[in-house]
Amino acid sequence: MTSAVASGRASEGASSRGLTTVSIMLATVMQALDTTIANVALPHMQGSMSATQEQISWVLTSYIVAAAIMTPPTGYLAARFGRKRLFMVSVAGFTLASMLCGVATSLPQIVAFRLLQGAFGAGLVPLSQAVLLDTYPREQHGSAMAMWGMGVMLGPILGPTLGGYLTEYYNWRWVFFINVPVGALALAGIMAFVSETKTESGRVFDWFGFTLLSISIGALQMLLDRGQSQDWFSSYEIIIETALCGLCFYMFLVHMFTAKHPFLEPGLFKDRNFVIGLCFIFIVGIILLATLALLPPFLQNLLGYPVLTAGLVLAPRGLGSMAAMLLVGRLVKHVDIRLMILFGLSMTALSLFQMTQFNAEVSMTTIVLTGVLQGIGLGFIFVPLSTITFSTLDVRYRTEGTAMFSLMRNIGSSIGISVMTTLLTQNTQLLHAGLVSFLTPFRALMQPSMLPDMWNWHTTAGAAALNKFVTEQASLIAYLDDFRVMMWTVIVVMPLLLLMGSPKQRAAANSVEGLE
Repeated sequence: MTSAVASGRASEGASSRGLTTVSIMLATVMQALDTTIANVALPHMQGSMSATQEQISWVLTSYIVAAAIMTPPTGYLAARFGRKRLFMVSVAGFTLASMLCGVATSLPQIVAFRLLQGAFGAGLVPLSQAVLLDTYPREQHGSAMAMWGMGVMLGPILGPTLGGYLTEYYNWRWVFFINVPVGALALAGIMAFVSETKTESGRVFDWFGFTLLSISIGALQMLLDRGQSQDWFSSYEIIIETALCGLCFYMFLVHMFTAKHPFLEPGLFKDRNFVIGLCFIFIVGIILLATLALLPPFLQNLLGYPVLTAGLVLAPRGLGSMAAMLLVGRLVKHVDIRLMILFGLSMTALSLFQMTQFNAEVSMTTIVLTGVLQGIGLGFIFVPLSTITFSTLDVRYRTEGTAMFSLMRNIGSSIGISVMTTLLTQNTQLLHAGLVSFLTPFRALMQPSMLPDMWNWHTTAGAAALNKFVTEQASLIAYLDDFRVMMWTVIVVMPLLLLMGSPKQRAAANSVEGLE
């Protein structure tokens, strides 16, 4: 009788955990998709809003800045008002803002609604991670992070494909409307199955620290987003934003270590695994989003792929990530987590090396295979990294910790995209100038009799065609250089794994301390 009751309770608990997982994963996927789904629809929005290229970019910038600023307060808001209550408000607000973005009729309207969407969506990923870690026992955290990681990683990867399909066959507004049914289901599930946490009504909010960190993050996002268009430090705007970012961050650090009730507890950064985990997730952010930012224009501009075909070619890397995460969920209990992260880093570096071998005639099969390999690598990094980062962190820091984890991934993505795009532009110009220097009338190969008629540089059309070919070759080499930089970035951070402690080792150490 007793065993039957226990079995029933266990079954009920497993069912409840499953429904909780489904509910919060819907919210996670919804937010993760929106980091990239709107990118491919920008040209259509630009025409609909009669906006310039720089003006329409604010549709992306406003979301990124709002999300970056509102991610750090997630820990305080959850402690003050309750995690479930905050989760419900975030999902409801994000869904409503998505609907407003879809019905916007002017540029100021959609930018304002994207600001709201970013502000409400900022807490969805860290809250979902914290809820999963609390819902599942510690021995099942690897499997829980595998499920969570699928949503976080697959969202940005599948975003361009889904966005391209919706824009091509329906309308750019459906890029936002698709969030409404998903958000409604997620909200209903959270209301029914997620447990509320205890609130700390007496907790003091550090407005000064929050303001300093918000200005620093906002200035960083602005200078990264606008640096390329403003020619970086030749612009007073970029200089001012850099100075604001550095000064406010320095003041925030001083305030954090001296204030009685700082915005972020210094104890959060005393855990070695957590700090190193932040470094690794920063690199993951660079590789994941920078690669996804480079490949669509590479496929469309250099290889001539249509938008929808480019999205379909990129989709299999999501399948690679999904397969890896499902496998990792089973291996995490039996294999040293650090070895899995090392394997993932190695696969990622190998895929980037293969991408440095691309040329103008690279086959679709090769592109798909490198994408799948990179997806497997990132899958083997993300889930074990999420597990080991929080394996030794004090439970009371969990919500703040997940917020910082999400923030570092987003900042890594912003820096990665900005740096890689800048390198691409500068290297293309330098390589173009270098290649053109070889095209002189004193070389035998440059004589009209040695060139195809379409490259006869004595005619206007021939000179334009030859210049176009040289530009494409310079751009191709610049893309390969970017892939090489990312490959070496992955290789350089590998030794940091030696500084991470295994969760099993930490548990054993705690047991010894308890015996003493």
